Amino acid sequence: MKKEELDIILENHGKWLRDEGGERADLSNADLKNTNLRFANLRLADLRGAYLSYANFRGVDLSNVNLSYANFRGVDLSDANLNWVNWQHVEGLTVICVQVDTTRKNNQIAYIKELDIWITGCFQGTLDELKASVEQTHKYNEKLKKRYYRVIDFILREAKE
Repeated sequence: MKKEELDIILENHGKWLRDEGGERADLSNADLKNTNLRFANLRLADLRGAYLSYANFRGVDLSNVNLSYANFRGVDLSDANLNWVNWQHVEGLTVICVQVDTTRKNNQIAYIKELDIWITGCFQGTLDELKASVEQTHKYNEKLKKRYYRVIDFILREAKE
């Protein structure tokens, strides 16, 4: 995709996010190989099946983005917001995603092995940060804490294989 075309899509997406007209970014099946998207706001964008190899997504807001069937080989996701991303069938990253039985619907913990990032709800961080968050959030609910730790342990075992 040409830079000028992408710039227009991103500008219109920004307007759409701010309720100023524009339209939601549809980058499904787009060829974004080697593209610099650093610090772009792609929240709620459609990136299904996009070819993203070696793109720079450093600091990009990818929250609530559909990345199913996208190709992520060599992508820089440093400091990207990856909360509530659809990771189904993503290629190039090992994403282990497990449902946690809580009072919230669709509560999942996702682990991106190559980036060593843990994501659940609006949390994103390291394993130690996740455990601290679980301890703080569920300090009075031992049952929920145990559920989270069972899922974490399961993910760690799967990641070793």
